[in-house]
Amino acid sequence: MTFPETLRYTKDHEWIKLEGDIATIGVTDFAQQELGDIVYVEIESKGKAMTSETVFGSVEAVKTVSDLFLPVSGTITEINPGLEANPELVNTDPYGEGWMIKMKVDNPADVEKLMDAAAYQKMVG
Repeated sequence: MTFPETLRYTKDHEWIKLEGDIATIGVTDFAQQELGDIVYVEIESKGKAMTSETVFGSVEAVKTVSDLFLPVSGTITEINPGLEANPELVNTDPYGEGWMIKMKVDNPADVEKLMDAAAYQKMVG
């Protein structure tokens, strides 16, 4: 499993990459391995202002459905268009083509409060 140093992580197994006040968010390599083969990604929150810890969508795998939680407050501006036809991108490239949403972050400093790669790796063992 990989945990890129340039990202921040949540206890709910999402990652976030901040560029200015725009964040890209997805699920971690650990999460996709635990879920198994992902068959459907549902996100219907584009354009909505949401607070951190709010459910912004769900991921359906062969054995389970898991909610996706927003790491920080902001407005979702984009949903990965590739996931509708190819949800398996979350399994094959969780930190790249398998990203889920982009959002305008209310307070970029909130991202710094999330776990770094070492803390996340320690949490998942």
